[in-house]
Amino acid sequence: MDRDIESRQDVFNLVDKFYKKIRADEMLGPIFNRAISDWPEHLEKLTDFWESQLLFTKRFRGNPQQAHIDIDAREGHSISNAHFGHWMNIWFETADELYKGEITERAKHNARKMSTFLYLKIWEARPNKDS
Repeated sequence: MDRDIESRQDVFNLVDKFYKKIRADEMLGPIFNRAISDWPEHLEKLTDFWESQLLFTKRFRGNPQQAHIDIDAREGHSISNAHFGHWMNIWFETADELYKGEITERAKHNARKMSTFLYLKIWEARPNKDS
């Protein structure tokens, strides 16, 4: 596509297409499908998050850091940087399939920063740092 992310609907389209890929992914799908029971509600929350990140709205309410720490604990502290790298590759691929421009580049930049930060926080919260 030759246009950038411009609206909440554009953000939703990105989030929705991305998580359809994630849910079907061999590596990430099982983790996400165990963690999320109400996908329509979660997609709205994720759209709020990304809309806040990309279009600077103030809709999002939540604590992604704690949510990811809790999921890692439920997964037996098995989430690795490979999971985050794979997540990021799918995010970049999906963003590039749908949009092109400054806000799309911000979506990829923010995802890179967020994945690094969240993995670090997961690791710091682990009882045994050797995992």
